[in-house]
Amino acid sequence: MDDYLNKGIKEIINEFPETGTILSDVDIGCASCNVGTCLLKDIVEVHNLPYQKERALMMRISRIIYPDHEVEIPRIERKAPAGNGEIQYSPLMRSLVHEHAVIKKLLSRIPLIIGSLDVTREDDRQLVLGVVDFIRSYADRYHHAKEEDILFKEFDGEPEIIRAMHEEHSIGRGHVKAVLEALRTGDTPLIVEHLTAYGQLLTEHIRKEDKILYPWMDRNLSTSRVGELFARFVETDNSFCDTASKHEEFVRSLERKFNQDEAA
Repeated sequence: MDDYLNKGIKEIINEFPETGTILSDVDIGCASCNVGTCLLKDIVEVHNLPYQKERALMMRISRIIYPDHEVEIPRIERKAPAGNGEIQYSPLMRSLVHEHAVIKKLLSRIPLIIGSLDVTREDDRQLVLGVVDFIRSYADRYHHAKEEDILFKEFDGEPEIIRAMHEEHSIGRGHVKAVLEALRTGDTPLIVEHLTAYGQLLTEHIRKEDKILYPWMDRNLSTSRVGELFARFVETDNSFCDTASKHEEFVRSLERKFNQDEAA
C-alpha cells in the first residue's frame, strides 16, 4: 500500500477508476480536479479526516487495488490531530476568505453577463473589459499575489496540493488571455466559452482553498508565524488599497445592474 500512497492521485484513478467515486463519497473531489498531481497520502493528510473515517476510506481503496488479499492499512502521520466541526480560520486565512467572497460575487454574475453578450455592442465590450480588469487586478495581482508571493512560499517542498493551486492559477490566466484575444477579434462565443470555464475553475478552486488548503495551513503554522505573515499581508493591503476598493465597488455595481435587470 505504501507504493500507492506515494503515487499521484490521477494516476491511481486512471488505473482504478472506482477510487474516484470512493474519494467523492467523503467529499474529496480528486476525480474532477483540473490538475490531480497530489499524492494519495497528501490528500488524506490535507483533508484532516477523523481517524476512523480515514481508516474506512483506506480500506475501501485497498480492496480495489488489492482485491485478492488483505492489506495492512497504514495510519497517515499528521502534524496536528484531526478535528471536527466548523472551520475556525486564523486572521491570516480569514482575510483571504474575505477576498474569496468578493471574487465569488463576480463569478456568480458571469452567467448573467454572458447570457445576452454581444461584443459588437460597445457597452458589452466595456463590461467584458471591466471583468477582465477585476480578474487581473483584484483576483490575480492582489489576491493571488498574496498567496503565491507570501503564503505558498511558507510550504516549499510540502504536499502537491500547493503545486496544484499554482497550476490552477496559471490555467485561469490562460482563460483570461483567451478572453482578451477573442474580444480583439470580436468572437462572442469564444468569450462566453472562456469566461464560463474561468468561472467553473475558480469556483472549485476557491472551495478547495477555503475548505481544505487554508485549514491545513492553519494547522501547520505557529501563532507567531501567522502574525508575521499577517503583517506582510497588511503591507500588501496598504499597497493595493485603492485597487481593492475600486474593484470591490465594481462588483457592487454589477450586483446593482443585474438586480435591476431582473426586477425590470
